Amino acid sequence: MKNLLGSSVKELENVALNYGQAAFRGRQIYNWIYNYRNKKKNIDQIEVLPLDFRKKLKEDGFKVSELSFQEKNLSNDGTLKLLLSTADNESIECVGIPTQKRLTACLSSQVGCPMDCKFCATGKEGLKRSLKASEILDQILFIENEMNRKVTNIVFMGMGEPLLNIDELLLSIRSINKDFQISQRKITVSTVAVPKMIKKLSEKSLNILGNCQFTLAISLHASNQNIRETIIPSAKNYEISNIIEDCKQFVRDTGRRVSFEYLMLSGVNDKLEHANELSNLLRGFQCHVNLIQYNQIDEVEFKRASLKNHQLFQSRLSNNGIAVSFRQSRGLDKNAACGQLRQSASNK
Repeated sequence: MKNLLGSSVKELENVALNYGQAAFRGRQIYNWIYNYRNKKKNIDQIEVLPLDFRKKLKEDGFKVSELSFQEKNLSNDGTLKLLLSTADNESIECVGIPTQKRLTACLSSQVGCPMDCKFCATGKEGLKRSLKASEILDQILFIENEMNRKVTNIVFMGMGEPLLNIDELLLSIRSINKDFQISQRKITVSTVAVPKMIKKLSEKSLNILGNCQFTLAISLHASNQNIRETIIPSAKNYEISNIIEDCKQFVRDTGRRVSFEYLMLSGVNDKLEHANELSNLLRGFQCHVNLIQYNQIDEVEFKRASLKNHQLFQSRLSNNGIAVSFRQSRGLDKNAACGQLRQSASNK
């Protein structure tokens, strides 16, 4: 299968030239694919192309989209969760999160996830496979089509561990930046943290993208190693102190601030002593803490920290000189919030 999604304008011009067409036909394909107003993304529906050219491309196996629509769920707050099928009959989920000024696409990078974080639904069935860049990008097309808006921001916080699919991740970021015209500064890559991969991310970004301007978000969720191992099994392979050192090096290499995601779990990591411990861990380098409400899943008995504890924790971090914000859940009523994405088709 030859997927045109993710191709640069030059690559599409070469496709046209290889079929005896003028180079501008490649530019027409490019403009058709990446314009969210064009709902029809099948090769034979690209109406600006000559019919015989469309037929030849289709006969030779060229496609724009490999994913297919299964179902959608619209939350009361306007958040849209889409369940999509891959060509090999796997299922993935992505989410569109709208505000008045922007539309954020929460994208999956894998089918399932191997990390098995105790608070997250995605990893309960393990990893099936990683997604190709074209499958990652296709999620954007579906969100734009269903919501009739251009995606303005990207977060890799859907299914999967992005750093375990680093090459396809960066190829998709290249296209998001160059083809979808979304600034790297509006892209966030969220990772549980995998040994040696933070350094590899900055190195490969420079090689593939030419720079590294997206935001790295670490799913830390703990102020010490013991707590982290309790809720994130893979943490035993990566000491929290080493994660922080690697993040400091990432800041030095890229000049970009690192964000730390901190899921507030009642009685687990939400005490003021944890806030002080986290402050000591992070003090002294360019970073930001994102406090997150816990979103309930059926398999575990974690409880959401109280609003009072959220406020006290946030105030303590702020008073300790740590930049901090509080992120409320979106899409909670349709299981579209952080930690709730799963291969829903298997549960039907």
